[in-house]
Amino acid sequence: MNDEDAQLLEIRKRIDTIDLELQELIGKRASCAKEVARIKRAVGIVHDFYRPEREAEILRRVISTNTSPLANEEMARLFREIMSACLALQCPQKIAFLGPAGTFTHAAALKHFGHSVITRPLGAIDEVFREVESGAAHFGVVPVENSTEGVITHTQDMFLRSSLKICGEVQLRIHHQLLGKMENCAAIQRIYTHQQTLGQCREWLNRNLPGIPCLAVNSNSEGARRAQSEIGTAAIASVVAAEIYQLSILAENIEDEPNNTTRFLIIGNHENTPSGTDKTSILISTHNRAGALYALLMPFARHQVSMTRIESRPAHQRLWEYVFFIDIEGHQREEKVATALREITENTTFLKILGSYPRAVI
Repeated sequence: MNDEDAQLLEIRKRIDTIDLELQELIGKRASCAKEVARIKRAVGIVHDFYRPEREAEILRRVISTNTSPLANEEMARLFREIMSACLALQCPQKIAFLGPAGTFTHAAALKHFGHSVITRPLGAIDEVFREVESGAAHFGVVPVENSTEGVITHTQDMFLRSSLKICGEVQLRIHHQLLGKMENCAAIQRIYTHQQTLGQCREWLNRNLPGIPCLAVNSNSEGARRAQSEIGTAAIASVVAAEIYQLSILAENIEDEPNNTTRFLIIGNHENTPSGTDKTSILISTHNRAGALYALLMPFARHQVSMTRIESRPAHQRLWEYVFFIDIEGHQREEKVATALREITENTTFLKILGSYPRAVI
């Protein structure tokens, strides 16, 4: 055995020892999770096992103390999966999302909750809301805005008539993969994908696969399903879709805009306590008169509450009346936020707090 082989053998022995230590520690964490569940059930708590603010606190600490060669995002992902598995020992979480399986909303659900959950794809945003409202799912995941395409109005409109709260948010960088069963791109005869995805990858396709027919389907997942069974067919979809439909990734990240990001909301009946780094979302309407919006927003400036987003939507009650969707930094229980919201009510005809929730960690 030469020196290199001896060194490798020694390192592998260290890895084996570390793996055993990791396994023991993860087992201890799982035992603690089961003990938490026992204590909660003893006092009558049967549903409230998932605490978004607690998980956000843990992930922020993991990132702030990470000194390993692993990137912060990768380290957080590993801890997310450990937390997901431990939570499943307490109470398996049922998560509804805008489907079908393999969509970016599916990927957002797994990013936020980990893989140890029961996911249920639904065909429309209003179905996701109803699934959570009925209690058939603990939480739902719906898209709310895209950095290049703007807001998803159907999600906003659902909050006008739903009692559900916003419990969290997920930001997902949208990367499109060229998928197929073939060994390389030379065998591609046609490509299936959603029309919006096609527009986001048009330059890459024109440059790399000129002349190949690109056909629009209802979803990227539907394109991946066809690529699984049709000879010569490729699809543009996510990494999750590649896993589900057992397709090879022929080309990675083929989107024309590399910073394209979609924000998703976690919806449920849960009200979060402050995590230390939160957002609050509100629905608000005011009188239709000169300076009304200025007066409405002044308390935010006066109490140094930063507003991160404002959108207007028709109120669907009377012609030309609108409501404003506003995101602000801070939790509604924080003194400056609570004071600003109290003052704002003096100039509103309608105010609904949609929820305070931890800001997306990564």
